[in-house]
Amino acid sequence: MQMMTRDVLLERELEDDDDEDGDIVLENLEQRSVSGFGTLGSQQDFQTPEFEEFNGKPDSLFFNDGQRRIDFVLVYEDERRKETNKKGSNEKQRRKRQAYESNLMCDGLQLEATRSLLDDKLVFVKVHAPWEVLCTYAEIMHIKLPLKPNDLKTRSSAFDNFNWFTKVLQVDESIIKPEQEFFTAPFEKNRMNDFYIQDRDTFFNPATRSRIVYFILSRVNYQVVNNVKKFGINRLVSSGIYKAAFPLHDCNFSRQSEDLSCPNERYLLYREWAHPRSIYKKQPLDLIRKYYGEKIGIYFAWLGYYTQMLLLAAVVGVACFLYGYFNQNNCTWSKEVCDPNIGGKIIMCPQCDKLCSFWNLSITCESSKKLCIFDSFGTLVFAVFMGVWVTLFLEFWKRRQAELEYEWDTVELQQEEQARPEYEAQCTHVVINEITQEEERVPFTTWGKCIRITLCASAVFFWILLIIASVIGIIVYRLSVFIVFSAKLPKNLNGTDPIQKYLTPQTATSITASLISFIIIMILNTIYEKAIVITNFELPRTQTDYENSLTMKMFLFQFVNYYSSCFYIAFFKGKFVGYPGDPVYWLGKYRNEECDPGGCLLELTTQLTIIMGGKAIWNNIQEVLLPWIMNLIGRCRTVSGAEMRTPRWEQDYHLQPMGKLGLFYEYLEMIIQFGFVTLFVASFPLAPLLALVNNILEIRVDAWKLTTQYRRMVPEKAQDIGAWQPIMQGIAILAVVTNAMIIAFTSDMIPRLVYYWSFSVPPYGDHPHYTMEGYINNTLSYYRVADFRGRENPYTGLGNYTTCRYRDFRNPPGHPQEYKHNIYYWHVIAAKLAFIIVMEIPPPSPSEEVPHCNRRWPRIFQRREY
Repeated sequence: MQMMTRDVLLERELEDDDDEDGDIVLENLEQRSVSGFGTLGSQQDFQTPEFEEFNGKPDSLFFNDGQRRIDFVLVYEDERRKETNKKGSNEKQRRKRQAYESNLMCDGLQLEATRSLLDDKLVFVKVHAPWEVLCTYAEIMHIKLPLKPNDLKTRSSAFDNFNWFTKVLQVDESIIKPEQEFFTAPFEKNRMNDFYIQDRDTFFNPATRSRIVYFILSRVNYQVVNNVKKFGINRLVSSGIYKAAFPLHDCNFSRQSEDLSCPNERYLLYREWAHPRSIYKKQPLDLIRKYYGEKIGIYFAWLGYYTQMLLLAAVVGVACFLYGYFNQNNCTWSKEVCDPNIGGKIIMCPQCDKLCSFWNLSITCESSKKLCIFDSFGTLVFAVFMGVWVTLFLEFWKRRQAELEYEWDTVELQQEEQARPEYEAQCTHVVINEITQEEERVPFTTWGKCIRITLCASAVFFWILLIIASVIGIIVYRLSVFIVFSAKLPKNLNGTDPIQKYLTPQTATSITASLISFIIIMILNTIYEKAIVITNFELPRTQTDYENSLTMKMFLFQFVNYYSSCFYIAFFKGKFVGYPGDPVYWLGKYRNEECDPGGCLLELTTQLTIIMGGKAIWNNIQEVLLPWIMNLIGRCRTVSGAEMRTPRWEQDYHLQPMGKLGLFYEYLEMIIQFGFVTLFVASFPLAPLLALVNNILEIRVDAWKLTTQYRRMVPEKAQDIGAWQPIMQGIAILAVVTNAMIIAFTSDMIPRLVYYWSFSVPPYGDHPHYTMEGYINNTLSYYRVADFRGRENPYTGLGNYTTCRYRDFRNPPGHPQEYKHNIYYWHVIAAKLAFIIVMEIPPPSPSEEVPHCNRRWPRIFQRREY
């Protein structure tokens, strides 16, 4: 079938180009024959929309005749009333817009222009797609439409008997009525009688109409320069020729429309979904999908399901936290640290050169008490539980996603997806398809594709190096500032100073470094948005390919950005420090950091709390306050009291645009949170609880934004959550490894278990029964102060000590293998490796994946069998 996209173009052969976006508006108008919609012969044949005055109906969604529905709105500023810009530039913009609008009308769209009531420079062009255009493009886009009502009986669920319990959580069906289900098939005009057409005005719902019109707007030309077509509403908006382009909301969110034919879906969504009083109710996913499209619907379905699954993880996490909290007073090794006769008499070796002094183990009393809360047996149980939970979550979400594919009829969506207009415009090379042996147009040759891939990979590698450089900077800060805090903070060895009691050099370094790390993360986030430029250069074929490519890049950047500091604390800090007489230096200058005698787990918990909590607060400020403030400023600029009588299109224009990437950043935010909840949850059992509270609010905040603060998005189809699914699967696999390694190498759980079962009793221990008594003394090695190297012994005069202690499992001075690893060390290493192997055994899958079902009409209605 011949497509109806026809051109009315201006051409001028000029070498110099002074236009702001690099385009040239040409003088002579080519004569074009437009199939079915007339012929344009000269510049005077431009078709322009008729100007109509506002009819005084603010809730109307129709042209002034009350018959033709508004499917899209274009907004521009009348160049003839501009005063600041150059006249030549204004004229070029005006003629480009005239050519574009004339081409739209040649394609069969109907336009009507109305001047703004609040700003006479603004003009609103309302776009209507008549029946013939809708049918033609529905066939081109392979849009599935109803054949007949679904008369299949639904299977009753075993949980139907508990409906009385969940009824209070359900949306009232008398308010939001369930959608009628249909058998569907891709639309074809020559089979129109087979489709369920009762009313031409309602056969294509508003979301489908907007999709079709946007498809046309994105592909209509407005100019040709050197045989290169310039086209699409997105380019016109980005160059300032149009101020905005958007479909209309159907009514005001706070009140029902005066138009009796209006379904008031926006009002219902606000009342039953976005309003705070509905926070405990389930989401009306079918209405969300109908109003905003499947792409928005699948996001909220996933977010809701993820939040439900977090409830179980949060309950178990809180139970493990409470177990540690109520048993902290029974923590034997913490009592030994705080005991004046044990920890108060243990003198620790200096942890840095020159400025650090000997210190008393008892000053870490408070941190050891807090560590007992998180580094307990409950943490071990919770780490194992989360390894099973993340697997179950992903498997059950696949089942839920398969159900939505069937219910929303998106099973064969990939066969329907069209190429992006940006891709089509660059298809200038002709190649032979190896499978079909037919000619195809592609945007670049194989060699050109290799060059693009190389350049994009180099750019991605550069950004990752930038992130690594920032992490190295934080590490250098930690190493440097620890010396300063060690010199400046009080050195009272009895640990009674209230400042020293809570603010040790280790704690001060950890908190300040975590805060600086969070600030750097937020700054780098703004730089990573340049990944859009890289993806545009790649030129993916479809919108799904484009989003998947961008998703992988952005997540890779954010993964390194957010998690690198946590990985450093969990797996590198304190692991390669040597011993006091032979320390390991980083970059040949900085002595590597050491952990507290209880390990680095508490510091990892602090890092997670600051980054996770700070990120949630910052995101909520961005998502709630900024749109609200921007809209408030916009309302203040309008005439007082006039907004209530302004038309629907003008009210929507003053809302905030959603942005080109839609919900991309919402997904990214949740996936980063999913990483915090799973990758390092062994160090912070309350992470699922914080994520649960955040997500309950996030669902309603996102709903509130969409329904009240943002213009209506162009509805889009989506089969699943795209590239985020394999990303979550990768995180799940990595989470099992990281949590096992946190328990093994960051926590002191395994060394304590080895001591309890092997080294507290003979032949290695002196106790007659299994006990944790003596654990601290057994895990701190001795070092002879006289053995410090001459150039590294600045400690004379800081105390008359002959030996000091340090955290390691090494033989004492005088031993035939002094300062070498002892038998305890090798037992601990063997136990850690055994634990990791056991943790890596995958749990069984709950069931086979639900097979894809198809709600389509029997195969006789498919295109290839007509």
